[in-house]
Amino acid sequence: MTIYLVRHGKDDETIRGRWSNHELMAVGVEQVNKLAKEIVAANMNIDYIYSSDLQRTKETSEILSKYLKCSIEYNAGLRETNNGDLAGMKHELANEKYPGLYWSSLAYDECYPNGESPKMFYNRVKTTWLELKNRILKQPLKSSMIVTHQGVIEVILCVENSIAFSNKTKHFSVPNAQLIPIEVK
Repeated sequence: MTIYLVRHGKDDETIRGRWSNHELMAVGVEQVNKLAKEIVAANMNIDYIYSSDLQRTKETSEILSKYLKCSIEYNAGLRETNNGDLAGMKHELANEKYPGLYWSSLAYDECYPNGESPKMFYNRVKTTWLELKNRILKQPLKSSMIVTHQGVIEVILCVENSIAFSNKTKHFSVPNAQLIPIEVK
């Protein structure tokens, strides 16, 4: 069975994203519309969409659902890293208030202020992915799609490819509004 992973369309890069709840930019909406048209043209039968509940993924899922005529289930476990106090903060202000604090600068078990650590993020996403994958495999659906974020896709692909996850190394780079098929058993 194939499960398709999709990263949300382009959002505001002047802020610290992660758990921010900002909308897609106009170019992000265009990217998702283009992807949806490509999926329809390829006659891919997507029966169901599972999505992060953050605004940029909800918006992406709603556009895809309109074209694909399928239902959406929102799941907070598919959210990007909880960057706590930095969520949605402009980069300049974040650099002033929290100099040198970036995802890759955190120790594996070090949390963002009022947020989560890379270890907590990995464990949350891995658990969510394995539960969703098992659910999907038990359903008589043709294909499912998961609309989520770069970091979540990184964890899923690390789990599926037996690669050790680390916030210090990015193993997979996924452009906005990109479709990644995964064959699962």
